[in-house]
Amino acid sequence: MRKGPKEKRERQLGERLGLKATRCRGPKCAVVRKPHKPGVHGPRGSRRPLSDFGLQIREKQKFKVTYGLNERNLRQLFGRAVKASGSTATQLMELLESRLDNVIFRLGFAGSRSAARQLIGHGHIIVNGKRVRAPGYHVRVNDVIGIRPESAALAAVRDLRETLKQYDSPSWLALDVDKLEGRVVGRPEDVNIPFEVNLLVESFSK
Repeated sequence: MRKGPKEKRERQLGERLGLKATRCRGPKCAVVRKPHKPGVHGPRGSRRPLSDFGLQIREKQKFKVTYGLNERNLRQLFGRAVKASGSTATQLMELLESRLDNVIFRLGFAGSRSAARQLIGHGHIIVNGKRVRAPGYHVRVNDVIGIRPESAALAAVRDLRETLKQYDSPSWLALDVDKLEGRVVGRPEDVNIPFEVNLLVESFSK
């Protein structure tokens, strides 16, 4: 995955991808302040319409940037989705959404997926009572994900209960604010994503 200023990458792709937590939800978001793509020509610069191939590449970049994956990671997940029964697009989204870093983000324990990866990497997250340090760990139905009690004094965790009182987790996750834990109660569904998964499938199917 290409590195660089997060908001610049969002402007390049023309979408709010939630890379900078709460900043991306307000008027300070770079995509709102500068809705044109970055470059010396500013908003007046002309760009050719993208070809079908170009559209596929752009959607693939959105997936990589949003979920924090590189080409190899994404291709591996696509391979698993193809082998599974059912729609490849549906299976791919389930694999992406069931990654531990995404689940931490969806539960509201972190403001972005990158912040969730930090929590996981620093050993603050437990799954079924055991510490897990792999952001790409895939959770399953009935898994319980929480924050280690020893990490309760962290600045990022200390005020979390109050924040989560106003938070609605997705229907496939059950959030227990008092315990700072969530349970996977179903397969990921009704996922609101700012890109087209079928274009990603097409790009890998060639």
